[in-house]
Amino acid sequence: MEGNTLVARLTVRLRHFAAGVLLACLTMALTSCGPAPTGTGDLARAKEIKKTCPADIKIAALINMDVSGSGRLPDVGTERLGVIEDTIRHTAICGGHLAVTVFSATSAATVALYDGELSLPGATENARLRRVEKVVHDVSEQASANYPAAIKKISPAHSDILGQLRLASEYQQQLGSSYQLNLILLTDGLQTIGPRITTPIAVADSREVAKRVIVPPLKGASVTVAGVGKVVAGGVPSSALTNSLVAYWQEVCRRSAADRCTVVTDYTTGR
Repeated sequence: MEGNTLVARLTVRLRHFAAGVLLACLTMALTSCGPAPTGTGDLARAKEIKKTCPADIKIAALINMDVSGSGRLPDVGTERLGVIEDTIRHTAICGGHLAVTVFSATSAATVALYDGELSLPGATENARLRRVEKVVHDVSEQASANYPAAIKKISPAHSDILGQLRLASEYQQQLGSSYQLNLILLTDGLQTIGPRITTPIAVADSREVAKRVIVPPLKGASVTVAGVGKVVAGGVPSSALTNSLVAYWQEVCRRSAADRCTVVTDYTTGR
């Protein structure tokens, strides 16, 4: 009897131990394997972004990164990666197309890191929005992985930033009127081809220089030129030169007839 009682007690303890081990394993699996599920904070942020989406139209997001000599990094870099992730998130939530490219000397010297349609499958809005962070992770990882090989195909010798506006205009026309262009140029603003700013000049003079360049139409678009005056190689532009560059690109954007123009040194993520 005592032997049977002891066996019964051991059996109960082993069952409890096994249940505890199983629970611990399940907890570890949920917290450490694969991308973390979207939490309440991520879902709330996604819902706020959803409110900013244009009505009855998709997003045509285009990120062009300057990898000429003064802006060339061995990898995408933390700041630019943040911009990419922010744009992926916004485009996926609103629905639309995303292209991420690197460029330098001419519009022909442009290589795509990612180019594809972004959408969120799911039966309900919450179900769709809970997939956002996985899309952000997967697409940004792909763009980052393609970056090192892409920059090897491009000479760092010159920077034709205006050429990217022409490509953006073509991109807008190709996707058609059912898309709204969201162009983000990540560049120090130091154009090396055609009429350009190379020394500090008055704001009015900067605008006059900008009036001498050919600007393609970007009607209806949102245009952001970010990183102006920030270089990774060579002499750092003075505050006066940076102000001249900002004025130049503001005038260029104004002449494109874009609906929204933003020219800044630092891009603010988390729209």
